[in-house]
Amino acid sequence: MDISTVTFDKPDDLNVILGQSHFVKTVEDLHEACVNVPGLRFGIAFNEASGPRLVRRSGNDDELVDISTRNAQAIGAGHVFVLALRDGFPINVLNAIKSVPEVCRVFCATANPLEVVVGETEQGRGVLGVIDGSQPAGVETHDDEVERKQMLRRFGYKL
Repeated sequence: MDISTVTFDKPDDLNVILGQSHFVKTVEDLHEACVNVPGLRFGIAFNEASGPRLVRRSGNDDELVDISTRNAQAIGAGHVFVLALRDGFPINVLNAIKSVPEVCRVFCATANPLEVVVGETEQGRGVLGVIDGSQPAGVETHDDEVERKQMLRRFGYKL
């Protein structure tokens, strides 16, 4: 097996969810999960693993559909889906995504720089994992903890 990494090509402010699913119906079901979040802009791409083996796509924002499609093609692994998000965060849709019956796993949900670790054999390609962001720079201090808690309240995630 050959192992390589694919750098996920995205703007710095874009959130993405990368996962694995098992059926062509994935595109429609992920679209339905996302469209229920008011104001969320999104693009979805899904790599078929059999039959015509097309990159299926959907969304409500052409730029995000394009970003998802380009990255799904670059990853080139069957049954992988890429979801690009704007005007919302993965936390707004992650439970709905994980509840889609076809979804087998979510590799990551991030706005960080992302590399996808891909294994390739004679049969094809598969995602082995992801490298999401950078290594830790230290352990949080008391002041860091206070700032984290304040930030969560500013964002409305905690009272």
